[in-house]
Amino acid sequence: MNIRIGNGYDIHQLVADRPLILGGVTIPHTLGLLGHSDADVLTHAIMDALLGALAMGDIGHYFPPSDPKWKGADSLLLLKQVLSLIESQGWNIGNIDSTIVAEQPKLKPHLKSMRSTLAQTMAIEMDQISIKATTNEKLGPPGREEGICAYAVVLLVNNKN
Repeated sequence: MNIRIGNGYDIHQLVADRPLILGGVTIPHTLGLLGHSDADVLTHAIMDALLGALAMGDIGHYFPPSDPKWKGADSLLLLKQVLSLIESQGWNIGNIDSTIVAEQPKLKPHLKSMRSTLAQTMAIEMDQISIKATTNEKLGPPGREEGICAYAVVLLVNNKN
């Protein structure tokens, strides 16, 4: 098979005294995401989609929260490691489609910067990554502003053929 798809999902709780980092970009907000690493839900969802496309598990397998060496880790560095695993298996990114779900802050002004940061990190073109933002219409943890979640779908292309 010359193509594979994978999907990813992540959610983290919003708390005080943490930076809000999405797609490798620090977003001005009074709350940030709680997690063992920098808690970048968008980058985590993309990593899980990449790994899932090749049935290679999830990010918890490679970067377990029980391991102190990943405390406060920059998710973009973790993404580079995941991408290296994918490429070592002979696969390249075709495209990525992702959605961030958050009531606040408004993310539209930051989407292009997130796309640029992630495209540079993964050495892909900006037109290979889509990032959308939506609210949850006040429903569930994202809707109550208790957390932010992200979904990602990735298409991988086999570069051996």
